Amino acid sequence: MANPLLRALGFNDFKRTVESIVPRRTFADVVLPAATRRTLDEALAQVTSFDLIYRQWGLGERHRDGMALAFNFAGPSGTGKTICAEAVAHALGRRLMIVRYAEVESMWMGETPKNVAAVFRLAREQDAVLFFDEADAIAARRSTHVDHAFQRESNTVVSVLLQELERFNGVVIFATNMAVNFDPAFERRIRTHVLFEMPGVEERERIWRVQLHTRTPLAADVDFRALAERYEVSGGDIHNAVLKAAMAAAAEPGADSTKQIHQHHFDAGIRAVIAGRRVMRQSLVAPGVAAGAADGLRLGPFALSAAAVVIALAALIVAIVK
Repeated sequence: MANPLLRALGFNDFKRTVESIVPRRTFADVVLPAATRRTLDEALAQVTSFDLIYRQWGLGERHRDGMALAFNFAGPSGTGKTICAEAVAHALGRRLMIVRYAEVESMWMGETPKNVAAVFRLAREQDAVLFFDEADAIAARRSTHVDHAFQRESNTVVSVLLQELERFNGVVIFATNMAVNFDPAFERRIRTHVLFEMPGVEERERIWRVQLHTRTPLAADVDFRALAERYEVSGGDIHNAVLKAAMAAAAEPGADSTKQIHQHHFDAGIRAVIAGRRVMRQSLVAPGVAAGAADGLRLGPFALSAAAVVIALAALIVAIVK
């Protein structure tokens, strides 16, 4: 939609806000603790046995309260939740539809629940595995005090989500690192909870290794076991550290044919990743000031709507001038 006025008002093409991909990564691309992998295999078996259990054995006629196979992938960031969602879709031969709450949330009252319903409609049309990232934002615990429009809207979103799960006959995966925030009624719809824990030493060593290609030039001093024992990090952290190490090695002086990644490159890479996490946890101002600033930035829906109108008028003026 090219009209700048409509873009400013927030009327975007909804299909463009949902990422639908052909999955390429498989379970061979992720290293998981044994317990996590067993639970994942059990979840996948539920999908492959669905027709046998619910249709041939007739249990679908006795248990009509929700045919969706909903799974909860819970755990810290970087532990493989997204890769495993892609691997599940790959194993089933289906597309993966990735939904992030920030992309379906609207400043206009009543639009977010409609967007949630539209997500399920698209998944049915494409016969896709539906993957909600940061799902605790969309399935948050409902409030019993609905004095504000925000609270009513949030409660409505959860209600619509539950209704859509009741009608959906496909596979839905919810990923979160804040499962405690889930609404109790939503939790009851989950068939299997898969806990993604931080990898241990053995898993970390394997993750370091699988991040590299057979053509990657490694120096003789590289010791992945030492890296695994020294740094208690996630698979996502190791992924970023490997790229940083490769960039540092490539930037060294000399001919490309002589360049290699050394142990000190990996050490520096993972230390930079850890330092970056610490920076993100820091506040640039005093806590009291930060809280006050945050309160000042919490605009109600009508304030946001007014801001959108102002932006829209500005866009209209620019379009007319041009």
